[in-house]
Order: sequence, then structure tokens, then C-alpha cells
Amino acid sequence: MRLRDKVILVTGSTTGIGEAIARRAAAEGASIVLHGRDAKRGQSIAADLSPRVKFVAGELDDPAVPRQLVETSIQAFGRLDAIVNNAAWVVRSDLESTDAALFDKVMHINVRAPLLLIQAALPHLKKSHGCVLNIGSMNAYTGESQLLAYSVSKGALMTLSRNLADALCYDGVRVNHFNVGWVLTANEYRYKLDDGLPSNWPETVPSQFAPSGSLMKPEQIAAAAVYWLSDESRPVSGSVIDVEQYPIIGRNPPKRID
Repeated sequence: MRLRDKVILVTGSTTGIGEAIARRAAAEGASIVLHGRDAKRGQSIAADLSPRVKFVAGELDDPAVPRQLVETSIQAFGRLDAIVNNAAWVVRSDLESTDAALFDKVMHINVRAPLLLIQAALPHLKKSHGCVLNIGSMNAYTGESQLLAYSVSKGALMTLSRNLADALCYDGVRVNHFNVGWVLTANEYRYKLDDGLPSNWPETVPSQFAPSGSLMKPEQIAAAAVYWLSDESRPVSGSVIDVEQYPIIGRNPPKRID
């Protein structure tokens, strides 16, 4: 088991990529602190995994919640080895519809909360020579027109990852970052329905966006995360890994008609 005896806190872990990472980390021997807004679902996942799992409910736009998550982790397990900042508010907005309140909320959840969580956890991560894995998005590089505020927040999160990897290098705390591409989660399925796509849209994704034949699954992201949460990736820090089926930057795919 590659994560045996580690204590890992995963935000936004009651669905999608966060849930997949929590489940895979538990299977690899870690004790898990789950987090989410849906208490019923969180408790159900905790019961399904093992006695070494604790669930904490909380809204990450509340600046007190990150410290509460860390305190609960220490109270439950006595140590903290890794944080996965996965939770994010994925909200549709463009230049016209992004008002101050929406922008601030996106930044609070997607950037401020990870910063505050790392800040609160740092004394414990120093003791364990632990690590942080921030789950970002390919939208950090430019983003889609209807994901303006979200894309800006993911660009900021990427800078946070690189900055802290540099700042914390002498403390033995590693910070790495995933820029995740198009992943078929339950939430993404619903988002695309709201965007007007048909119910079978995952089966009709053009090969330009899914050259393997299908979109990535949360479990595939979780499998990649295990390496970066384990001691196998030590001492690497400050890496930004594009977790996608094709290169984003400079991409010029062959022109073809499917």
C-alpha cells in the first residue's frame, strides 16, 4: 500500500474527482478526512470506506472552515501528511455577467480557501514533511469565454502552487499541482445538459477533445494523484502537471472529419 499510515485531507471529496482521490487513497492505506457540503452523502462515503475516515461539513467561502478542517484532522488522527485542495466552485460567467459578488465568491472558494488551509496546516506538514496537491484546471491557461471568473481563479491557484513550493522548500513541505482537462464527473454531465447538450453527449464527444475514444474518468485522476501524495515523488516540488489526453499549450491538431 503506497499511502500506508498517512493522514490525507481532501476537500470537495463527496463527489467527482475529490471522492475518487479519497477512495483511492483509502485503498492505498491512508486515513482520510473527507470534506463537503452534503453531510448525508459525506457520512455515507465515510461509512463505506473504513473506520479510518472522518467527514467534516463546511462552506469554504467561510474563512473559519479551513482551520476547522485542520483541527479536526489532528484531533481525529494526531497528524497530517497531505492536503488535496480539490474543492472548487465551477460557475458559468462571462465578462458581462461577472459581477463583484460572484467574482469574490469564486476567489474565496477556489483560491483563498486553499491558501488558508495550507497556512493552518503548515506546522503539522512541517512535522510530517508532508505535501500539498492542488487540483487546478486547464482553464488556468486561458479558459473558456463562459468560465471567466473560474478560469481566473485557476490561474491564481497555479501561481499559489508555484509560489509556495518555492517558499516552503527548506521546510521539507512539497507543493505540486494538477491542471486537469475534461473529466466526466456527475457534475460535468449535468453542467453540459444545462448548456443544451443531449443526454447522450458523453458518447458523441469529438475525437479532437477525446482522442482516446472517451473522456477521462475521476478514477484516472485519482490514480495519478497517488504518486504525488506518496513518498515516491519525493523530493519533487513545484511541478505543474497537465493531466489531459493531449497537449494544450501550442496545440494544433491534425485537421480531420470524423
